[in-house]
Amino acid sequence: MSEKNMRTMDGNEACATVAYQFTEVAGIYPITPSSPMAEMTDEWAAVGRKNMFGQPVSLVEMQSEAGAIGAVHGALESGALATTFTSSQGLMLMIPCLHIIAGHRHPGVLHVAARSVGTHANSIFGDHQDVMDCRATGVGMFSTGSVQEVMDLAAVAHLAAIKTDIPFIHFFDGFRTSHEIQKIEMIDLDAVTKLVDKDALEAWRAIAMNPDHPVIRTTVQGPDVYFQNAEANNPQYDALPEVVEGYMQEINKITGRDYHLFNYYGAPDAERVIVAIGSVSEAAREVVDYLTAKREKVGYLQIHLYRPFATEYFLRALPKTVKRISVLDRSREPGSIGEPVYLDVVAAFSRCQERPEIYGGRYGLSSKDVDPAQIKAVFDNMKLETPKPRFTIGIVDDVTHLSLDSSTPLKTEPADTISCKFWGLGGDGTVGANKNSAKIVGDHTDMYTQAYFEYDTKKSFGITKSHLRFSKSPIRATYLVKSADFIACHNQSYLGKYDMIHELKKGGTFLLNTEWSVEQLDEMLPAKVKRYLAENEIHFYIVDANKIAEELGLGNKSSMILQAAFFKLAKVIPVEDAVAYMKKAAEKSFARKGEKVVAMNLAAVDAGINSPVLVQVPAAWKDAVEEQHDLEKLPEEVRNIIMPITAQRGDDLPVSTFVGHEGGTFKMGNTVFEKRGIATQIPVWDATKCLQCNQCSYVCPHAVIRPFLLDEEEAAKAPEGFQTAALKGSKAPYRYSLQISSMDCTGCGSCVACCPAKEKAINMTPATALLEKTENWEYALTLSDKGDQFDPKTVKGSQFRLPLLEFSGACAGCGQTPYAKLITQLYGDKAYWVNAIGCSMAWSAAMPSFPYTTNKEGKGPSYVCSLFENQAECGLGMAIGVHQRRNEVRLQAQELLTLVGSGALADALNEWLAHFDELYGCDVPSKKMEQALEAANLKGRAGELGAEMLLHKDQFTKKSIWMFGGDGWAYDIGFGGLDHVIASGEDVNIFIVDTQVYSNTGGQASKATPLGASAKFQTAGKRTRRKDLGRQMMTYGDVYVAQVAMGANPNQLIKAVTEAVAYPGPSIIIAYTPCISHGIRAGMSCVQEEMKKAVEVGFWPLYRYNPLNEGHPLTIDSKAPNGDYRAFLRGESRFASLEARFPEIAHKLFEQAEKDVTTQYNEILRLAKCLNTDE
Repeated sequence: MSEKNMRTMDGNEACATVAYQFTEVAGIYPITPSSPMAEMTDEWAAVGRKNMFGQPVSLVEMQSEAGAIGAVHGALESGALATTFTSSQGLMLMIPCLHIIAGHRHPGVLHVAARSVGTHANSIFGDHQDVMDCRATGVGMFSTGSVQEVMDLAAVAHLAAIKTDIPFIHFFDGFRTSHEIQKIEMIDLDAVTKLVDKDALEAWRAIAMNPDHPVIRTTVQGPDVYFQNAEANNPQYDALPEVVEGYMQEINKITGRDYHLFNYYGAPDAERVIVAIGSVSEAAREVVDYLTAKREKVGYLQIHLYRPFATEYFLRALPKTVKRISVLDRSREPGSIGEPVYLDVVAAFSRCQERPEIYGGRYGLSSKDVDPAQIKAVFDNMKLETPKPRFTIGIVDDVTHLSLDSSTPLKTEPADTISCKFWGLGGDGTVGANKNSAKIVGDHTDMYTQAYFEYDTKKSFGITKSHLRFSKSPIRATYLVKSADFIACHNQSYLGKYDMIHELKKGGTFLLNTEWSVEQLDEMLPAKVKRYLAENEIHFYIVDANKIAEELGLGNKSSMILQAAFFKLAKVIPVEDAVAYMKKAAEKSFARKGEKVVAMNLAAVDAGINSPVLVQVPAAWKDAVEEQHDLEKLPEEVRNIIMPITAQRGDDLPVSTFVGHEGGTFKMGNTVFEKRGIATQIPVWDATKCLQCNQCSYVCPHAVIRPFLLDEEEAAKAPEGFQTAALKGSKAPYRYSLQISSMDCTGCGSCVACCPAKEKAINMTPATALLEKTENWEYALTLSDKGDQFDPKTVKGSQFRLPLLEFSGACAGCGQTPYAKLITQLYGDKAYWVNAIGCSMAWSAAMPSFPYTTNKEGKGPSYVCSLFENQAECGLGMAIGVHQRRNEVRLQAQELLTLVGSGALADALNEWLAHFDELYGCDVPSKKMEQALEAANLKGRAGELGAEMLLHKDQFTKKSIWMFGGDGWAYDIGFGGLDHVIASGEDVNIFIVDTQVYSNTGGQASKATPLGASAKFQTAGKRTRRKDLGRQMMTYGDVYVAQVAMGANPNQLIKAVTEAVAYPGPSIIIAYTPCISHGIRAGMSCVQEEMKKAVEVGFWPLYRYNPLNEGHPLTIDSKAPNGDYRAFLRGESRFASLEARFPEIAHKLFEQAEKDVTTQYNEILRLAKCLNTDE
């Protein structure tokens, strides 16, 4: 037997590796967590990798998943083998076409990283809700439960589809398998390819669409024949299980492993058996081993082929001795008598004279961890005299009382397993370094390795927890590390917020990345940490990796240092070997950046080995006592829900916590309670140099820097060190101050970069001494509102308005949030906010952090999302609904007016009706009418009308509808709806933050991606011009359209927003929004400057089209292209990387792009000449 080819990879890579071999055409659309499969397919095709037919795969990115499956269908109709990769809502959009593909009998394959679907909330994490919604489509459904199984069995879906002309869904658990890194054996793809039934393939191709032998497919049938034609397919579906089993036997011969439609594991005479699908299988086998070693008669049955459900094979796989079966479903079907797999198992026994008792349980929704204790609880439930027939595991259900107790930990891992856990901050390199560590051990030693990464819901700066295991034997622990030999905390601020230390084994090793010296630890460490270190004989080390990185010239990139420290302290492999592997990898990774960069990273490895300092833990730490914190002053929702989730204790919350929140409705503005303290540098204001222009506040992505006005008394009461200056530009008797919320700052530096003062009035300073000095900020928030001392429709004046978006989870330097924040400052108290799915949802609605907030009157943006594809339609429906409800109140007021005659109430009603359609002009009349209704002593019908009106007084004032989202929604998946809404003539405002990629899913190309940019799914460069949405919308003639860029012309932006709101019809504003995915060489602090450059070189022209301006509707707000266009492109890695990797392609595309900007500007000039008749 040939030597095993072992590689370290995740489930997505394993699947893509196999799928590529059997794919001719891939129709794709990005969605987490399946996108990496499509991205790898694109990358491999770009460098010419060949499939089984000797060709690179032809990959086409569509506008939506509905489009992707449509492209797959079309390719299949042509006789080309087609594949797609998807998850969740994407799979939902494919369902209609799956019925067609199955009905037409085409061998297409969908590889699905199974994921939650949007219900009471959205979730990107894994379960089986999406695939279970496909049960009736007619596709074969085949599951794998580990990275090794994905590698071994993904081909079965392709092979069986080709042989039977029945399409397949191959699915595995999103994140738990798709993103878990394991050391696995590569399958021999040449041997697998020989299993293809070429006769079946050619027979299918023979009836493909072709004018040389034309046929018709997709007829319209009636009740006379439709039923019979459908039933004619039964023999092929009946035969499918045998075909799949046959291919699994062939795979067994190649791999030496033993796979079947149903794999049983456990005691041959088992009386209690669990049945399930997917990644839980590995943990279940561990528990079975544990219990059978104690002579318990238990077993586990894993389902591979779920559709068709092969009853005969299922019954044959179970021990004849089984008396009780528990079926675990990783899905939920409200209102059903049981979940899908449970119902199938019950049905499988329906004709058996002797049948076991069958119980059903739900588990693991949204990647909820499933550990051995939970599996044991299921076995224990079956031991009871009266087991719970329906149950849940992994949660505490104190409402319907379905949950099983699994609170007693159970260790089932092999004794030689080294378990490690790393706490990092999103974007700090911790996850990347741990992926490298896993691959170093997996690819260079005989040890097995596993790496799994746990993320919170934040878009950026979230908590990352890396779970690594190393062992001499294969690792089956498909659950989180909760008992670690080694824990590293890469951010010292975490220690006081998260209870991480309790997961460290007695005698384990704890590494803290900190600026604190050994002498400062006694003062700075929380008492509970000190006690645990002392009581459990922990080996405690500290290292200041951030300082070392700075000294080496690496800036804030400390991950290499911490990775080396891990290898030194954890002793997974000999440290000298680890150093050699790390240095070899660094030389390869950084070679293109020059010898200096290589040398810095090699020095970082050495520093990481030599810098950790062993701390002698004092015995006195055993007696450390915590400070008491009074949480009773916090709002109940914050105290009971937000704070526990923020502290990473959300798993502990019982079901009763969410009674009252069943529909996923929560209060807004709770980011004010987070105070994450994550910045390493924060801005400091110098009042003596300040121009008081407020540009720093205008561009601040997180609303942490704000101007304030103080009267004489307030200035006198200000804390010591509270800087103020005489107010400029006004005769009002106020002092001016600029304050920073240091605990909410991300340290992006946008404020400094945008400060126009000759000598900067703001400078970044190490956060160490200033981070928790919050007295000045807290005092500023108590200052009285001085009203609009400056025109709010100016940069300066707008920033004295309270931002109703603050402290979001957006990236440092984010280009999106300043736009949204400005809208809330101008119109937030009047905004129905319909947000598109995507990046702007990720930073604004990630549980438990809701940054949209309210003013002192409790008013603010009312925020909702629907689906990625129908946000515009949702906004239109909301607008119509609002009209309907307000009109009902108007009708009531008009009727009441006929009943009350003259007087104060009649005057109030008339005034309100006269100002009914005015956004702010209706406010005072609404208040007067409310007061008059309350004061009036109305009887009879008048009393009924008055009571009804007061009941719905929230409809008195006019509001505005805002639809906010990115280019992925507006240009692609939601364009059809957007176009329809624009054509409706409805008075709605649409604001598009155009990042020119799918920012939320990792930077895939959209129709907004410009010519020559390299993006995921366009690795070799985008070959077509970006979609000009603004000019498309202008063709309607009755739509307000603007193209803006905050950093290029902030005043033009405010004009566009105010004009759009004033326009009595649909408006659309398209905002240039640099993104971290662009790879701005100058850094994200220079986002606003990047906007300015884009406008200067003609990359992004500015204009406003206002149909109300008769004779001059189109105003061009930017000058003709000027400057070095190529230099602008090379300033962003999305262009520069194409030039480095594909120089000839880049030269051609850049040359064309440079010509296009001049052409584009001239086209706009010609359009203005045609439209502006007054010129």
